[in-house]
Amino acid sequence: MIQLSKRYDYAIPVCAGLLIVFGLMFIHSASCSESAPSPYIGKQLLWAAIGLLGLLILAHLDYRHIGTLAPFLYAAALVLLVAVLYLSAPLRGARSWLSLGPVSFQPSEFAKLAIIAVLAKFLSGFHRHRERLWFMAVPLLIVLLPVFLILEQPDLGSALILMPVLFSMLYVSGVKPRYLAFVFLLALLSLPVLWMFLRPYQQARLRIFINPGLDPMGLGYNAIQSKVAVGSGGFFGNGWLHGAQTHLKFLPERHTDFIFSVIGEEWGFAGGVVVIGLFMIIIFRGFGIAAQARDPFGRLLAVGVVVMLAAYVMINAGMTIGLMPITGLPFPLVSYGGSSLITALLSIGVLEGVRAKRYAY
Repeated sequence: MIQLSKRYDYAIPVCAGLLIVFGLMFIHSASCSESAPSPYIGKQLLWAAIGLLGLLILAHLDYRHIGTLAPFLYAAALVLLVAVLYLSAPLRGARSWLSLGPVSFQPSEFAKLAIIAVLAKFLSGFHRHRERLWFMAVPLLIVLLPVFLILEQPDLGSALILMPVLFSMLYVSGVKPRYLAFVFLLALLSLPVLWMFLRPYQQARLRIFINPGLDPMGLGYNAIQSKVAVGSGGFFGNGWLHGAQTHLKFLPERHTDFIFSVIGEEWGFAGGVVVIGLFMIIIFRGFGIAAQARDPFGRLLAVGVVVMLAAYVMINAGMTIGLMPITGLPFPLVSYGGSSLITALLSIGVLEGVRAKRYAY
């Protein structure tokens, strides 16, 4: 019997636990007042407990069962993405949340895992046909169908996350780089058409990304205030609970989308490096798990979830310092939000499950 110390990579959940603790600290800092603590800590702890339970279940589950269930998970994800368009109430101009009694969740977050699972199942099952054109067409259809539904919400950020996931899984499955380059070229050529289908505010966000000064008190406000907060933190920050931009409420969406700006203001560049460093450990060790996977399905599954987490971190951190457009994506494991937190922990459970079974035959 394989020792538990060898079956699981304990560095990954330890790093995830530290990130959750840091998240709780900065959610409190971003949302507390002089007379009351943060109202979000209790819910975040509950969601963390649910996510950790899911992590443990997936870590002990034979990941091949995920492949068996992948088509059903994908179909359920599509149903939920359609349901959210017709059954949810608009919030800030978007229909992204579905309510089931007292529980609200974001179907697009959980849909990403279902998409990764069905992509891994297809690519591993038909890898012998990777020289044929239809082999490329099917994965594109698998991804573009939910992407279309997500864009209808509209949620551009969640749709963008799936693009690096798709290309990385295609590459790992053995698709020739020239085929990937051809698809990438087609995507570039389609950008003018995509621009026509974007909502006016989404087009404005992209213009503001290039020049936030075009609307400093409107659409450019978030980007400007975020950069001010991060810049004011300097190297070591102003200290926990001592961020002026945060506590004077100049910084918008402090406990969700711009939690990394709060970290930059209160813990400075050094704090940002610590948080990104913890994620880099998860990402690199996750790629190590993928490299040691026992079969193509496990390898593709691990690559998909690692690239998804890496894309979240890169886009969210990038938008807080002006390197990426504002997309409304959370910082995984750190931002307030149940759907994001649970999905990130389930992703880690998938990684641990792939590692645990690498010696089983």
